[in-house]
Amino acid sequence: MSILAPNENPSATIIRSLLQHSYELSLYATDMPYALTAGVVELDRNTGRLVLEVEYAGSDLEHYLAGGLSFDLEGLKGPLGAERDTYSLNHVTAKLLKTDSTLYRLECQLPESIFFKENRGRVRIPFILGMQARVSLEVYLHELNVPGRLRNLSVGGCMVDIDLAESIAINVGQDIPGITLEFPNGESFFAEGNIRHIRPFGNHGHAVAGIQFINLSMAQTEALFRYVNEAEREAAYRSGSSNDKQNDHSPLFIPGAKEKTLLQREAQNREKHAQQTPMERGVIHIAHQLQVGLMYIKSRNRFPDEIFYDCADTLRYLLEKDRKTFLYALTLLRKEPDWVRHAIQVAGQLADLLMTRDPHDPQVREAVLGTLLHTMGKPLLISAQLPSLKMSMNPAQRAILIGHVAALREKLSELDWQPSPTCRDVIDNANEHMDGSGYPAGKRGEALSELIRLISVIKAINKMMHARNGLPPYSPLEAYRSIHDSDTAYDKTVLVEYIQMHGLYPIGSLAKFSSGFLAWVMDIDGKGMPNQVHVVKNLRFPDTNISSILTKGDFSQIGKLEGIVNPSDYGVRAGGMQWQTQG
Repeated sequence: MSILAPNENPSATIIRSLLQHSYELSLYATDMPYALTAGVVELDRNTGRLVLEVEYAGSDLEHYLAGGLSFDLEGLKGPLGAERDTYSLNHVTAKLLKTDSTLYRLECQLPESIFFKENRGRVRIPFILGMQARVSLEVYLHELNVPGRLRNLSVGGCMVDIDLAESIAINVGQDIPGITLEFPNGESFFAEGNIRHIRPFGNHGHAVAGIQFINLSMAQTEALFRYVNEAEREAAYRSGSSNDKQNDHSPLFIPGAKEKTLLQREAQNREKHAQQTPMERGVIHIAHQLQVGLMYIKSRNRFPDEIFYDCADTLRYLLEKDRKTFLYALTLLRKEPDWVRHAIQVAGQLADLLMTRDPHDPQVREAVLGTLLHTMGKPLLISAQLPSLKMSMNPAQRAILIGHVAALREKLSELDWQPSPTCRDVIDNANEHMDGSGYPAGKRGEALSELIRLISVIKAINKMMHARNGLPPYSPLEAYRSIHDSDTAYDKTVLVEYIQMHGLYPIGSLAKFSSGFLAWVMDIDGKGMPNQVHVVKNLRFPDTNISSILTKGDFSQIGKLEGIVNPSDYGVRAGGMQWQTQG
């Protein structure tokens, strides 16, 4: 608990607590396409004066101050910064001072209370300094539940922190059949809800949804008042701002046996996934930004071309910086939604092949942009009939999904965004085949550009080498054979070019060695053979995890290379900087 000195500003105390750790502070505004990163240069706990510094090359920084400054502060605690604690403030009084050509200071006055009154006079309680409650959003009745964490609570509604990936199913104005809050002691509250707003939250793949409770009974209202009062008591205790003799936690926030077990399991998972290389962080940033862009399309009816072009430019920058490390980082996207993973991996391999042919190819940027956007029509089709893209789909749902190209084109037209000819070509035709067996138009042969012939091979191989609709992934050799045996659907010269670049043991695939070792291929030589691997399991000791990077000269320690295997067959999965084994 924080002990507040007389006249000490409680918001400043909370912020100071988070600043004791690694932190990220994001400024956001409803009418701006992305958040800005700022640093804290001064904080006065007594007066509540907060001074931020932000670097910004644009000319419209004042837009972030319209109606007051809003920001998310994320404190990254625990081993490797794996535990995330947050604090958000809205409509903070701030003064903008320019100190250099692109450097600004924001002098802010923090509010004197951590509790805020909403428009209807209700008090909103922030969940601060480790306060938490679990949330389950039933988005479609008996079909889709989205997990989350409570960020604030009032008798009128709440704000829920969810994975950015889960936000595709949620739309502003949407009624949801159920929202369940579960507090640490095991008590729970259920109500129907309406989505009032949704936005990105911080820099770590999260979003927040504002939800209004609707159709409350008298019993629900009474229970809600009690939970809000207990949350207020807990927040006052944790921040040290209680005016009464309250000197202990509210019983509502004392973890029961179930919550303790969940917290322990989550801590273990966080530690496994926390460590990331700079290249992996760069690739994951692209994944998050794609999803943020989609959110703006759906919730703000705006096409944020700045975000999407930044994704394309970042991808090319990472590829040019270190090709092999970039290709390996692409394979670490297995926690991302399938439409995001597929888009980035295909775009990355496309850029790699085009730039190998011609490093100055002028169509690379627009081709990469089109590839990143091509699959975005799929999440636009989410509905009660197609509640999720994760499930094994029935024929009717697969038929809906085939319309993703038309759905994206319709949305782009509605938002009045016109892609370039190259970008349009990819969006419209990336699923077409040379023999007319593709979709949506069944185009043939010369109707397809050389770029589309190239993309179609990369897309098909990527699709086959990942599990889909209940089917296990193909090995690289199986995928190559399938493409080769497909008669005239694909350009065989492109297939040969792809195999020459990636070999039979592509970077990121799981190799099995004769002594029983499993290792991820990190690099290959000019003949397509692995010359660096990350050993993660010895099948003679299946319950033991190992992590050792070997170069070709040390391969004798693990035996002869036998082939590429399916990670799921051996309980191996990806996680964090390193590839993890389940156990």
